[in-house]
Amino acid sequence: MEPPFERRIEACKRRLTAEGADLVVCFPSPNLTYLTGFEESPSERHLLLFVPRDGDPAIVAPAMYEAQLSELPIPDLERRFWTDADDPLEAIEAVIDGYSLAGEIEGPPTVLVDDRMWATFTQDLRDLCPEAAFGLAGTVLEPLRIRKGAVELETLRRAGAVADRVALEIRERGTDLIGTTEAELATEIDRLLAADGGEEPAFETIVAAGPNGAQPHHHSGSREIQNGDPVVLDFGAFVAADLEGSGATIGRYPGDQTRTIVVGDEPPAAYERVHETVREAQNAAVEAVEPGVTAGAVDRAARSVIEDAGYGDDFVHRTGHGVGLEVHEPPYIAAGNDRELEPDMVFSIEPGIYLEGEFGVRIEDLVAVTEDGAERLNDTPRGWATGQ
Repeated sequence: MEPPFERRIEACKRRLTAEGADLVVCFPSPNLTYLTGFEESPSERHLLLFVPRDGDPAIVAPAMYEAQLSELPIPDLERRFWTDADDPLEAIEAVIDGYSLAGEIEGPPTVLVDDRMWATFTQDLRDLCPEAAFGLAGTVLEPLRIRKGAVELETLRRAGAVADRVALEIRERGTDLIGTTEAELATEIDRLLAADGGEEPAFETIVAAGPNGAQPHHHSGSREIQNGDPVVLDFGAFVAADLEGSGATIGRYPGDQTRTIVVGDEPPAAYERVHETVREAQNAAVEAVEPGVTAGAVDRAARSVIEDAGYGDDFVHRTGHGVGLEVHEPPYIAAGNDRELEPDMVFSIEPGIYLEGEFGVRIEDLVAVTEDGAERLNDTPRGWATGQ
């Protein structure tokens, strides 16, 4: 299978033309990975990818990356490397001058910088393009990234399967979990994710027992799981999207699943009603998903069930978020979002009810939009009973 990067860069150029912009500049981020397959953490060193509306793409990078970047399967990519004895701005200026963007073309050019770009690099670009108007690269890249390709979808399914296997194993332990601290169980979940095929946790694993479950993003701590405790479990792992037969990867994609279980005896009063309300809300939202429906309408489908049950004030976050190269990315399944859903979008559906000082319940699956509905990417029990 051929790597998709040349095709993605050409699509980026077409979007630049449609938006009337001249240049996209990315730095180490999911946008850079999407366009090149290269994944790196940001640092103080200048590592920038340039995609012009007209002309060949170019990358400016420290010489220490020469071997890796020389292997990128992008035929027309210009590569410029600088050493610690060089001024990297000279290499960047040479690239920009080659595109005739420094105030030399008719009308001011428009440069779209990576949405996550550090201010220091953006300021360097402003100094080198003093006549340019600046915007965000998401203007052209979000519409490309928001719909997943076949390899991306299959990788997200595999990431969902990793989370499913771990969820089942934890649920089957039942009362053996009593006396385990939240932090100990979070560490064990991370270990199981790796053993079941995950590369690393996609985010900080959440284990929130008893009243801690009322904090949607609780940090797992020293509280021991007690008999009858509701426990919110939110976790997932990155899985690499490998291109069969090419030896190349196009990035890593995460799983993200939440289940709320009860360990041991009967749960607290009102728990069963709350849990069933959240299950109904999640099912209603999944059933609402289809092309042409707005993200806000999916949020409304979940939220109305919870409001009708009298817990509207206890549902304190959006219903979901897109998932791809990032754990949180568009589309956001939130009230007022008029973005219409399209086939191959992937996002979470995770309504919750949080009763301060008592407990919380959240149930989350990733779903992919199909031609006529939704495909759940998670398939483990959504009830609260353990040991089965």
